[in-house]
Amino acid sequence: MNDDDPASFRRIVRSGEFCGPTNGICRGFVQCNLYVIRRADAYDFLLFCQRNKKACPLVEVCEVGSAFPQSVGKDVDLRTDIPKYSIYQNGNLVKEVTDVTDDWPTDSVAFLIGCSFTCEGALLDAGIHLRSIEQNKNVPMYKTNIQCRPAGALSGNMVVSMKPIKAVDVALEVQITSRFPQAHGGPVCVGCPSAIGINDIMNPDWGESVNMQPDEIPVFHACGVTPQNILM
Repeated sequence: MNDDDPASFRRIVRSGEFCGPTNGICRGFVQCNLYVIRRADAYDFLLFCQRNKKACPLVEVCEVGSAFPQSVGKDVDLRTDIPKYSIYQNGNLVKEVTDVTDDWPTDSVAFLIGCSFTCEGALLDAGIHLRSIEQNKNVPMYKTNIQCRPAGALSGNMVVSMKPIKAVDVALEVQITSRFPQAHGGPVCVGCPSAIGINDIMNPDWGESVNMQPDEIPVFHACGVTPQNILM
């Protein structure tokens, strides 16, 4: 599998050969979360993203009904080029599929929101170990008590992802991730998970738990799952 070239990787996903998490894939390129919102709610969602750029950094907004973004790559089809889709109705998960060609709503707007996986190549190049990649797991993600700015009908709290970082590398991690505002930028909390409402770091709300070493500190970044939490 060619996991360095985005176009090649999208073709692999489109063929159904890959349906897992994309951390560690296509290092050096921007990764995104996809949200497809019915047109009636799209303005509130756009406003929510603009008011909460740390958690929801907009990379692109598609035309109404379109699954074809214009600026993030060539030959991109949002209905087939993402490893797995979660389809919700009335706040409930209906199904998970690897192709939404037959489910794509025509009266909708697709939003691409930056993902912290974008920073991973720069962190690895700096010698910072990433436990989720080492253990072949998705990153752990947690609900917090950090309130987002409301917009229209949308309100709620931020979701964060967590990386165990060696204490001596925390300053470097902050320096590197702050260079990627479209991928959530620097952390929102370093250490002390209870300060942001996380009581059990080994029991994430999404993703998978990862091991913590004695010389490591949990570093929390705003996460693109925040809109999912808000919409639910």
